[in-house]
Amino acid sequence: MHHGGGGGAIRVLNVAEKPSVAKSVAEILSRPSGGMRSREGRSRYNRVFEFDYSIGGRACHMLVTSVTGHLMELEFDDRFRRWHSCDPADLFHAPVRKSVPQDKQDIKRTLEEEARKCQWLVLWLDCDREGENIAYEVIDICAGANSRLNIWRARFSALIDREIHEAVQHLDRPNKLFADAVDARQEIDLRIGASFTRFQTMLLKDAFVLDDTGDDRNIILSYGPCQFPTLGFIVERFWEIQAHEPEEFWTINCSHTSDEGTASFGWIRGHLFDYSSAVVIYEMCVEEPMATVQNVRNQEKLKYPPYPLSTIELQKRASRYFRMSSEHTMKVAEELYQAGFISYPRTETDNFSPNTDLHSIVHEQVAHPNWGTYAQRLLDPEARLWRNPSNGGHDDKAHPPIHPTKFSAGETNWTDNHKKLYELVVRHFLACCSQPAVGAETTVEIDIAGEQFNASGRVVLAKNYLDVYRFDSWGGTLLPTYIIGQQFVPTTLTLDSGMTRPPPLLAEADLLGIGTDATMHDHIKKLLDRCYATKDANTRFSPTNLGEALVMGYDEMGSSRPVNETQNSIETVRPCAACNESEMFLKQRPTGEFMVGCRGFPQCRNVVWLPRSLSGAAVTDQVCPTCAPGPVYKIQFKFRRRDIPPNFDVDHLGCIGGCDDILKELMELSRFGSHSQTATPARNQSQTASGVRQGSSRQDLHTSFHPAVQFTNGQTPVVNPQGFRSTHTQSSGNASGQVQCTSCREPCVLRTANTEANRGRKFYKCQNLACGFFAWEDDVENSAPRGRGGRGRGGRSSSRQSSASASAGRRGGTQGRGRRGRGRNADGMMFVAATGEPVYGSCFICGDPTHFANVCPNLGR
Repeated sequence: MHHGGGGGAIRVLNVAEKPSVAKSVAEILSRPSGGMRSREGRSRYNRVFEFDYSIGGRACHMLVTSVTGHLMELEFDDRFRRWHSCDPADLFHAPVRKSVPQDKQDIKRTLEEEARKCQWLVLWLDCDREGENIAYEVIDICAGANSRLNIWRARFSALIDREIHEAVQHLDRPNKLFADAVDARQEIDLRIGASFTRFQTMLLKDAFVLDDTGDDRNIILSYGPCQFPTLGFIVERFWEIQAHEPEEFWTINCSHTSDEGTASFGWIRGHLFDYSSAVVIYEMCVEEPMATVQNVRNQEKLKYPPYPLSTIELQKRASRYFRMSSEHTMKVAEELYQAGFISYPRTETDNFSPNTDLHSIVHEQVAHPNWGTYAQRLLDPEARLWRNPSNGGHDDKAHPPIHPTKFSAGETNWTDNHKKLYELVVRHFLACCSQPAVGAETTVEIDIAGEQFNASGRVVLAKNYLDVYRFDSWGGTLLPTYIIGQQFVPTTLTLDSGMTRPPPLLAEADLLGIGTDATMHDHIKKLLDRCYATKDANTRFSPTNLGEALVMGYDEMGSSRPVNETQNSIETVRPCAACNESEMFLKQRPTGEFMVGCRGFPQCRNVVWLPRSLSGAAVTDQVCPTCAPGPVYKIQFKFRRRDIPPNFDVDHLGCIGGCDDILKELMELSRFGSHSQTATPARNQSQTASGVRQGSSRQDLHTSFHPAVQFTNGQTPVVNPQGFRSTHTQSSGNASGQVQCTSCREPCVLRTANTEANRGRKFYKCQNLACGFFAWEDDVENSAPRGRGGRGRGGRSSSRQSSASASAGRRGGTQGRGRRGRGRNADGMMFVAATGEPVYGSCFICGDPTHFANVCPNLGR
């Protein structure tokens, strides 16, 4: 660095990004001389500190002051700043300017006054692109007051003596390209955000009643290039959960107990969705239960410590371990940094420079009462615990990974979250410098009647980094000793059932990484502030109705419209019986599924989801003579051949009004045969206080379907749909209960409902899974139990008849509960709808006729 200039002390204006940083820098640099003075600037929050110092052997009189983040704001010219002053599209080319807002004019005056009396300007802004941009805002102000300033940049990552003295003795020049990159991003964000925010707020506020915020007068429907993709992820995951159709599967497990303990063996196949096949294989294993050990593998396993800590990982781990929001995590981390306890918390780097003195950082932690002993072991060469940190592959060329910079056993002004975050940073750093954990893993493979099973066990031989990183665990079970060729009879051999589960709601940790490390927590908070999403106690997000509607709207604008969505009268299917104001029309989603929905969405959420086995659908001009309210136009359906039985035609002219038995059976059969296809998002629910989504009159025509099951020995394994465990088989004649199945003529079992609407209510059910007989216990006293026989085999007519009765028998009771309307189907079964209109169908998840699947208490379990 060439300092230039003549004799005498150089007056140096030092500008930091925050008042607390300016004070820390001044205290560190003035410590050798011990003569720091403080005075007020034009802004009472941004004081000026003065002291003498030497830079490169040159005497300097240092003046240290600060800004408070960005000094300038990017904005449109005045004639474009009023919301109704122009078309929102004009904002994409309207002129913009950078200026100092009124509330920062005092800071500007301080910089101008001090710059006029100085020869040098040293910028102590954060060493990232955002900080470089703020640096050039300061340069614009100071150079405007004194064009002869010699401008320098101090680069540092921690407010500690070593880093600050190193930075001031090795000054650099600011990087204009980094500042320009931020200017470009700010302009793009401003133009996109302002234009879309004005457009959707003015359009939707006048067209709809937006009640999610509770104050429609002041509502702003903001849009952001990072904010909306984040919302999109939340909504898409929520739709996946809503569209999930629980499917029962079957698996075989066995265990073996010896003097050394118990081993639990899992089925190599995992599970089967076909009950008959699972039962056949299970009975083969029961008949020949002798297990033979085929293979025993012993191998060493390593569990590696985490990479050095970056901003994203800090936020993810704080969310996962402490349930701290990303916004609060960064606030606490910033306070720890400004107090000098950790390095700069905004960094993408996850590898340490070879020049970093890692041992010195570890040595500072030796005195800590909790992890000090581990730090001492880490520095002991004989312990052989040290390992240079792994390279995570990311380096922003600005800051090192987050690490401790000063020892603390806990400050008096720290909150619990300060203590937790400091502990996480220290333990994470110590773990990075440690050897991986070492374990011995044993895998045993056995054969039972040709079926393969295995069990695994693990013993941790050396915990190493796990001794200090209490947030990680590596458990395992110890297996008894087995040798190849050994034979034994399992202690238990069970056929277990389970249900597929939807993916979980997105947690805050899942959404991090969108945007920059300085802004990612802000757009997550913005979604909550704008009432686009809600967050529960486990930091998991759900969209509000408003959030869903916005994402759907942008999906529509970004999707090509199918031919059948042209605006003509043939598109309309029927009047909406839910709102009595709009019409229902046929529509194909971008994912390919078809639906018939109300044009009044989102006020009216009436929708009929059509089967996923459709390859095409078009509204015709033929009117159904039966269904009302009319006219109800028939639809020409085209099914995929692979998804329907061969005795049905792929082309079908049908009616969705409820009179079409062929269509209802095709829906039932095609649903069972299309589990592998993309699920249709259930987008028509509204949020209730309990967290269960409810909607209006969702006429879901899907029904459950189970294949017929036959047994050669006349026996049936005992089954609990919630996940049973049975040993071998049990005769169907041993079941309890006084009610006989009307089809099988066998005694029924008495069970208790576990749904929210009917919890504790008892019902009778046939033991035969192929039979869907179902009756509420309290209905049996007043009427004959309702049931159904086996599925017809004679042809199309009998199959259709049995399908309708199967749906009724399986779904149960004779009357709904609650203040809802009721309807009766062709078999005399009672059904209800949220609007009070008679409809056909009931919940295909639990079979309860008092609600549909979109409001089922078991949805998502």
